[in-house]
Amino acid sequence: MDKKPHTALYKSRAACLPAAAEQLLRKRVAMATLLLLGALALSPERAAAAPVPVPVTAAAAPTAEASCPDLLKRDFPRLQDEKPQALCQYAGKVLLVVNTASFCGFTSQYKALETLSGRYSARGLVVLGFPSNDFGSQEPGSNKEITEFCENTFNVKFPMFSKSVVASGKPGLNPLFGELAKRTGQAPKWNFHKYLISRDGSEVHSFGSMSDPLGKSMVQEIERQLAKP
Repeated sequence: MDKKPHTALYKSRAACLPAAAEQLLRKRVAMATLLLLGALALSPERAAAAPVPVPVTAAAAPTAEASCPDLLKRDFPRLQDEKPQALCQYAGKVLLVVNTASFCGFTSQYKALETLSGRYSARGLVVLGFPSNDFGSQEPGSNKEITEFCENTFNVKFPMFSKSVVASGKPGLNPLFGELAKRTGQAPKWNFHKYLISRDGSEVHSFGSMSDPLGKSMVQEIERQLAKP
């Protein structure tokens, strides 16, 4: 059978299609093509082979309380506003605990202590000051007055706590100083006694009032403790 008449007929019919209908037909063909390609992309075989992202769960960080040594599990009021401060916030740091006084022959050690704080704070040293009126009544002022003296006279920036009792045998003894004296066998005999505590709280070293905070023996021990992980 001759197919040419049919071909001519199809061509003549196509030629008779309005331009708008021809455009609509082309759009439908294009849409059908896109749907087909999408179906192929999401075929079960490809979906099964596609890697499934695995959610990454961050390891839970240990809490400060969990890693805090027993020695530091105490709260003390801050000097400036008497708000309770947990010593566990300093867990993992090397601590230099000092009983201070504003009108003592050793009061100038504030400057050396602030120097130590500025020099070694980035490596993990924290100086903690505990004012006390136990020796010679050389800290008679209020917490507010002590704060103003420390800031205005020596520009003290390291943490300071409210005035407390640090001398062994006196009622109301600061429990931290009681424990430090027990561990070292040396209680403060005067203002500016110093205790150096290791990062994990297992070591405590005692330095008397006359020990210069910037002296060789103290600096060497501070450096040794800071070198430990």
